[in-house]
Amino acid sequence: MSKKKSLFGWLFFFVFVTVVAFLATSWLLPKETTKLEQATAEKVQASNQKTSIHYVAIGDSLTQGVGDETQQGGFVSLVADKLKDQYGLATVHAQNEGVAGERSDQILKRINQDEALQKEISEADFITATFGGNDLLKVIQKNILSLSVKTIENSEASYQKNSLALLERIRELNPTAPVYILGIYNPFYLNFPEITDLQTVVDNWNKATEEVVDDQSNMYFIPINDLLYKGVDNKVGITKTSDSETSSSSETTSDETSGTVENNALYEGDKFHPNAIGYQLMAKAVKDELVKTKSHWLIKE
Repeated sequence: MSKKKSLFGWLFFFVFVTVVAFLATSWLLPKETTKLEQATAEKVQASNQKTSIHYVAIGDSLTQGVGDETQQGGFVSLVADKLKDQYGLATVHAQNEGVAGERSDQILKRINQDEALQKEISEADFITATFGGNDLLKVIQKNILSLSVKTIENSEASYQKNSLALLERIRELNPTAPVYILGIYNPFYLNFPEITDLQTVVDNWNKATEEVVDDQSNMYFIPINDLLYKGVDNKVGITKTSDSETSSSSETTSDETSGTVENNALYEGDKFHPNAIGYQLMAKAVKDELVKTKSHWLIKE
């Protein structure tokens, strides 16, 4: 009888240990499985990733890179380099089709007349576009003697019509590639902070562009006004004192008579276009949006 009890005891112990081991394994396994699934997913994504990217940049002087002291092509080349490094791409072919001074209607006309450019757009994995600044400048010059926020607002509908025609033509040539449209900025704000209407005009012009972009499929508006107004590290420009000493300033007022205010993100040659640092700020904004939407341009179909 004692042998039976002993045998039963060992059997019970064996079953107990087996159950405990099973439960422990079951509790630990999901964690290991999750890690394995994540690693597998990363490998699958990497295998589905394109190795070469065709990037077409269309637009005005901001696309061309006017003001970039390095002569490397402004934000366009920077975006291409950043993407190549981040995703280990073999090549990022960046086709810079920026022409200084062009308005939205002139960019559209150029596309319609240039078959080679049409082909570039149709084969692009993604597209960036800069326009609107010269459109606004034309309105300001035309109404220079009677300039007001209301006057500019009266021209927004015509501008939106031209912008829509341009974006629809791009989408006609390339039905699937994401398109990233950069806004415009106010380069005069630091030197003329008292002209508050000008910033209102720029804000409204950007809103007009954004409204058109938001109505399109797979198109994204990227604001840059705050980036170029605030300058590097959000310092809001650099104040130069009368004795040529420089100091960073987080606030600028209209009664600063002891020195001039300069934006450290703008080109010293014209105080209008971005400099190399300004284009770096723009490139980061564009790259950040590209990263968020990488499934639309990086992953193979």
